[in-house]
Amino acid sequence: MHKRREANFAGLLVQRLGEASCLIDAATGKTISGPDLPARLVGFAAGFSKAGLQAGDRILLACSLTPASTLAYLGAMYAGFVPVLIEERMVAASGDQLLTKSKAAAVWTEKKASGAWDTAYPEIPRLEGDFEPCSPASLPCSPCTQHDLAALMPTSGSTGVPRLVMVSHGNLISNTEAIIRSQRLGANERAMLIMPISYCFGASVMHSHLWQGGGVVFDSRFMFPDRVLHAINSHQCTTFAGVPIIYNILLRRSNLKSIPMPGLRRFLQAGGALAPESVEEMSSICPGTGFFVMYGQTEATARISCLPAERLREKLGSAGLPLDNLEIRVVDEQCREVPRGQSGEIQVRGPSVCIGYLDDAEATERKFGGGWLKTGDYAARDEDGFLWIKGRTDDFIKIRGVRVSVGEVEAKVGAMAGVSECAAVAVKHPEAGEALALLVVAEKVVAEHSEDNLSERVRRGLPPHWTCVTVKMVSALPRTANGKIARAQLTELI
Repeated sequence: MHKRREANFAGLLVQRLGEASCLIDAATGKTISGPDLPARLVGFAAGFSKAGLQAGDRILLACSLTPASTLAYLGAMYAGFVPVLIEERMVAASGDQLLTKSKAAAVWTEKKASGAWDTAYPEIPRLEGDFEPCSPASLPCSPCTQHDLAALMPTSGSTGVPRLVMVSHGNLISNTEAIIRSQRLGANERAMLIMPISYCFGASVMHSHLWQGGGVVFDSRFMFPDRVLHAINSHQCTTFAGVPIIYNILLRRSNLKSIPMPGLRRFLQAGGALAPESVEEMSSICPGTGFFVMYGQTEATARISCLPAERLREKLGSAGLPLDNLEIRVVDEQCREVPRGQSGEIQVRGPSVCIGYLDDAEATERKFGGGWLKTGDYAARDEDGFLWIKGRTDDFIKIRGVRVSVGEVEAKVGAMAGVSECAAVAVKHPEAGEALALLVVAEKVVAEHSEDNLSERVRRGLPPHWTCVTVKMVSALPRTANGKIARAQLTELI
């Protein structure tokens, strides 16, 4: 029996675009709307097709906060290709590795790339910029089944070369529609997006608003947060989305209190835990705007749960209820469900849960085996079914919405000249959410009077996105009986 083939996710989305649908670049004012929007999207599909690509080929897309990245992403999918997403600023550092990992047949960048990246892999076509518009009537979308691969999304849990999550067309449709229901998105909504679509949170905001016949405003100027707040008003945005650091910046470095946003209907927050005090403060400053706290993972397409704005005060600190298309259980180490109120690992199943990781059968079995997505997050459910996340079973720290592996940090610091050992600890940070605190053991050849210099060298040697609050020199790290680092004692030493 043949599986039914029908319009793919991007093709269905094109059918839903309406008069209010638009993509806007707030920095330049450039607007794509009306019948021009589907024609421009399909123009990318035609342009990619003319490059000689075959159905199912992968295209590495360098994504920035402009409408072009969305057009390239949806256009590739519309034509039956598989977009592989990478943030534009990460191209120089890991683009070649991701190209190899994904086996991409072509690369698209909005602007001409420079440096070593520009000359690597000369046999792979390099596509740039915009393409001529093309009517959807003259180029129908590529048909697919709901299980066909739609996109390869990088996990937010990697700081080097990420795993690539295989997202199907069915995953996208199911998760998008469930998000719309959970946030009560109406027609003609317009989102302010300051996150790239290479991040599943950013992609989900774009998906859900265009799916409803609405629009998306992209603004790359959040280093000047007041400009974004004014742009919310000038472009009549109804939705604003951000990770915890974004809201902390709004509370500490903007004139949020003196810039009313009467048309804004909802704040969306995901990408880690925002302190309940900050949620309360945002709600008190903007009482007419609903605040939706959400929890999700790339491996579940995007969102897993949502705390409805009207339950915020009653359930402050909770990650909310599961989306209505998902089943969630909380289990112990033997995968036995624990009673309400007790903590265990969150596991999820349903049509939003993805296929697995590209070319990584072992990790796929570990994460998705048995029909349940093992989130690695530790939580309890209350009597009303609301999730209360307690911590993580995975060994990572989430800094500014990006998961940083403890092992990677310790290996990098341990390899620095003068360092014998290193242990990393997560500490709370008012802007980054979590930050690093490092315990460092110096090599014996390092004189005592130079340990301060070593501490400073360690700080300078860390990647800039690894927020570090302290580097403490210690004579030795605490150990368990079997020789492993006694991590329970590290916080006391910090």
